[in-house]
Amino acid sequence: MMGMASAGSSSGVFTPKLITALREGYDLERLRRDLVAGITVAMVALPLSMAIATASGTTPDRGLITAIVGGFLVSALGGSRFQIGGPAGAFIVLVASIIERQGLDGLIMATAMGGVILIAIGALRLGTYIKYIPYPVTVGFTAGIAVVIAASQIVDLLGLTLPNREPAALIPKLAVISAALPTINPAAIFVAALSMAIILILRKVKPHWPGFLIAILAASFAAVALDQAGYPVATIGSRFGGIPAALPTPQLPVFSVAKMLALLPDAFAIAILGGIESLLSAVVADGLSGRRHRSNCELVAQGFANIGSALFGGICVTGTIARTATNVKSGAATPIAGMIHAIVLLLLMLVAAPLAAYIPLASLAAILAIVCWGMAERAEFTAILKRSRGEAIILLAVFFLTIFRDLTEAIAVGVVLGAIFFMHRMAEVVAVENGVPLIEDDVADENRQGLPLAAQADPDTVIYRISGPFFFGAAAEVGAVLDRIGEVPKRFVLDLSAVPFIDTSGVRTLKSTIERMRNHGAEIIIAGARPAVMQILEAHGLNRVTVRFAAHAAAATRSSSDQ
Repeated sequence: MMGMASAGSSSGVFTPKLITALREGYDLERLRRDLVAGITVAMVALPLSMAIATASGTTPDRGLITAIVGGFLVSALGGSRFQIGGPAGAFIVLVASIIERQGLDGLIMATAMGGVILIAIGALRLGTYIKYIPYPVTVGFTAGIAVVIAASQIVDLLGLTLPNREPAALIPKLAVISAALPTINPAAIFVAALSMAIILILRKVKPHWPGFLIAILAASFAAVALDQAGYPVATIGSRFGGIPAALPTPQLPVFSVAKMLALLPDAFAIAILGGIESLLSAVVADGLSGRRHRSNCELVAQGFANIGSALFGGICVTGTIARTATNVKSGAATPIAGMIHAIVLLLLMLVAAPLAAYIPLASLAAILAIVCWGMAERAEFTAILKRSRGEAIILLAVFFLTIFRDLTEAIAVGVVLGAIFFMHRMAEVVAVENGVPLIEDDVADENRQGLPLAAQADPDTVIYRISGPFFFGAAAEVGAVLDRIGEVPKRFVLDLSAVPFIDTSGVRTLKSTIERMRNHGAEIIIAGARPAVMQILEAHGLNRVTVRFAAHAAAATRSSSDQ
């Protein structure tokens, strides 16, 4: 029965939640809920998708394409019931950097390659390991991204005119912005301020209204009025010539081995960031809904969504936390809500594309500025700085590397630092004590490790108890303690009842001490080793031929005294 249950659960790992939901039954009430949620999310996604695309250094229509194609595939194939896919603010820095270095064609190819990597990660069931990225790393790169995105919106917020393309790197960007300050456009500042005010006021008085969309509409009317009065404001139409009223024909990127090798680091960055962001979003949806997502199925869906987006000329796709939360709060019942959101965006693109030309860029910049303020996680940032010096170092390293270097480098350094600090803390937990446990015969073996130690009554027996994970980080310290044992006893007992894990370095340390004791004629007894520890000891040659084993240290001392 257990085998059958295991096989069944294994086969369901890659079953999309759409199929699961439809198996439960789909009625008119669920359709009504999905329609309301899908339309609501589309109203949020419409301006946000265009804003993210323009901030990434590409055209607003590519943001809509990403939300339509990627969003539909994420919902249709994904492992989360409520996930909404599309372009995300977290990708702005990475996308802008790839476009600056490799061009738009390079971005599209890297997006497709990143999709293939995500499919491989999910298919190999490696999505579980993404959760091992330390929380300070996530907070650090999210806050760093927020700073960089906010800086990239200054030009449009102030209506500045730049002589050349805006640099992606922060310091050169600020230098160019500083030089362009005399070109400030008061009309653009007014439109941006109006947009921010509308969004913030509606969040307080009418939180369920689509504040982003209302702000865009109001700002568009204001921009037209200002233009008529002789105070022009840059719009989608004036900068990009508007957006097309249809999806483009899908095309395969032009692949070459040299280009693929050059783009491989960017593809891995897209896959890693997309995996982190999508699984974080799925976890948020789980917390709001009480449901559980399938992480590896979700990663496979994200991979196909990125490939699909690239085929239509879109940018990177991932799960989006704000839109996913809106979906849950709007009453979505199944992944069909996410599919409806994509269809509504497509209909708006087909019908209302000419009107998008009037949207002022200052309004899109205002939306992203507010998104950045929410992304920064200021309370968590401050709490980590106050809570732990080690976590603060990780946080600040990732934060500053994200701002001044590279996002991929920041995540890699953060994970390495997190692993080092974790190993240091685990090494501090390991202790070596000299004595015999105060223990009674009727105490269960699993309860022995926490009992206190008493002085050793038998002068011919020395007992050392090691507690904590005995791994390479603690091996040197434990070895130093054992090496300080003076006169070699007749019997040397190593109590490992409190060792949950031992690695090769730990075993080598024990073997060195045991060999030294045996060379001086001591009998070696290993007491209380757990099955997993025993397996590793025996694999390294510490078996019943070379040492004696006892259930616990007290039994070892009794059996020794009986001889």
